[in-house]
Amino acid sequence: MTTEEIIGAAEKNIGYTFVRKELLIEALTHSSYSNEHGGQKVQRCNERLEFLGDSVLSIIVSEFLFSEYPDEPEGRLTRMRSELVCEKALAEYSEKIALGDLLFLGRGEEKGGARTRPSTLSDAYEALIAAVYLDAGEGREAKEAIKKYLMPAVTERIAEIFSGWNGADYKTLLQQTVQSDSKGELLEYVPVGEEGPDHAKIFTVEARVDSNVFGTGRGKSKKEAEQMAAREALIRCGVLSK
Repeated sequence: MTTEEIIGAAEKNIGYTFVRKELLIEALTHSSYSNEHGGQKVQRCNERLEFLGDSVLSIIVSEFLFSEYPDEPEGRLTRMRSELVCEKALAEYSEKIALGDLLFLGRGEEKGGARTRPSTLSDAYEALIAAVYLDAGEGREAKEAIKKYLMPAVTERIAEIFSGWNGADYKTLLQQTVQSDSKGELLEYVPVGEEGPDHAKIFTVEARVDSNVFGTGRGKSKKEAEQMAAREALIRCGVLSK
């Protein structure tokens, strides 16, 4: 496609017409393309726009979650936002607007499959958000222009998140929560007691993260006690409400 065709397709896909077309071109330009065309008129890559777009995306999603889910605790909202703006999510959003087909890529990146690479797509998506934000005036109107193509994808993913959370057991959900912190913490369940006759024992288990007790649970089996310990830990982390 020609540059004009790419601009037209991008504007159609997101439902926004740019006043400053150069911002859109910059958002779609990978650094590999800029590097390969350095001897000609230099076309700026999207890395700076990506930096701004990350912040704009975060505030739009945060405002949405804050207003739409007034009863959710801070910890759960934080985790929801994390899942909504992660690389995987942004790559999925970009596919809905065929962003990969519209990127300016260097020959090496083209051959290497960058048009479908999650990291490339997520970076370009953030850059595109910044481009719309700057072009539309950096205020309420700019946010509304971004929401037109962003929020349908976000709300669809929110439904998937709630479905996964509600269908997951407490141990699975706690494991996902610990892993999402990306600190290499060790989650383990430690039996600390049992009482009662053999036919009606009650087990007590602690959920520990790096040896720190995050939750204690009791149950008629060790598995049940582990689930209850995980539930208490999730409440303590703010992921679940009591």
